[in-house]
Amino acid sequence: MIFKLLKKDPTSGARRGVVTTAHGQIQTPIFMPVATHAAMKAMTPAQVHDTGAQIILSNTYHLHLHPGEALVQKAGGLHQFMGWDGPILTDSGGFQVFSLPKKRITEEGVFFRHEDTGEEVFLDPAKAVAIQEALGADIIMNFDECIPYPCEKSYAERSTEKTIRWAKQCRDAHKRENQYLFGIVQGSVFEDLRKRCAKELVKMDFPGYAIGGVSVGEGLELLKQVVGYTAPHLPEDKPRYLMGVGLPEDILESVERGVDMFDCVIPTRYARSATLFTNRGRIRLTNKNYRRDFYPVEPNCSCYTCRNFTRAYLHHLFTANEVLSAILASIHNVHFYLNMMSEIRTSIEEGRFKQYKEKFLGSYLKGK
Repeated sequence: MIFKLLKKDPTSGARRGVVTTAHGQIQTPIFMPVATHAAMKAMTPAQVHDTGAQIILSNTYHLHLHPGEALVQKAGGLHQFMGWDGPILTDSGGFQVFSLPKKRITEEGVFFRHEDTGEEVFLDPAKAVAIQEALGADIIMNFDECIPYPCEKSYAERSTEKTIRWAKQCRDAHKRENQYLFGIVQGSVFEDLRKRCAKELVKMDFPGYAIGGVSVGEGLELLKQVVGYTAPHLPEDKPRYLMGVGLPEDILESVERGVDMFDCVIPTRYARSATLFTNRGRIRLTNKNYRRDFYPVEPNCSCYTCRNFTRAYLHHLFTANEVLSAILASIHNVHFYLNMMSEIRTSIEEGRFKQYKEKFLGSYLKGK
């Protein structure tokens, strides 16, 4: 059994569970830091581990182009190649491919140009699965068509049907037994399409399910709607993964609606631009007000950065364009997210998730 449901919040859809993989267990709800190129930006694997990370995510599209899955496989697989001994999830590359300005979508797959050589590359469901099998991640994803927002319903309908057909092809192509292949529910913002896609994927009996095609510009209110009318159609005994989400408020709203797993580049991307997360909202450390601020980023934070350095020092590092600025800021932001997830899990165990959410957002959004 990949997923064990341990507790349900009595006043919401929030769930507390555990996912078991070949490289260890994952306590849910969980946030997965993103190591796109098999590396966390500005952080070593040991630093990522110390923040409380239980699982990380790498990107199939980028690793296929550089250095290539054959090299990674020869190195012993993704875990050994990047020096991470915990669980890894790889996405299928669908989002990246469909985000490209020049690509040609066919019934069989997608043609696009290599970002360096310019040669034509073809990716289809079977190849996306084969790449991920070679990379050796614990959880791998279906190849789907990521629908842009906004779009006409007729386009969304055709695209969703294609995603359903491709899901079957991925299921048939997947052979590696020590990996879990997740299905991805598409359908844009249309409730009937999301319901149809979910029901068809559930028939294929995937070990887990993702909600894809969000965080493409639809905003928080539509995100809440999409998750709200998709999650109820997914099995209660399987993990639910919301792809590419997001900000703390996005995560809390989605946990309330029954989501177990999240990933996003926001913590590290914001860190590199001097934007740090605190319980009282985000702060921008390049602001001159922090030049003589000798408090930690977050006074009660236990991360390495807050235990050892002040806002004034980080302000200095960013002003001096020192690489250490991105390292220390990333450590704090990733720790902030994973600490929030730990508090969420505790609140569900104690049956007070909604109270926790209201208290957290009351402070966080007020400061923001």
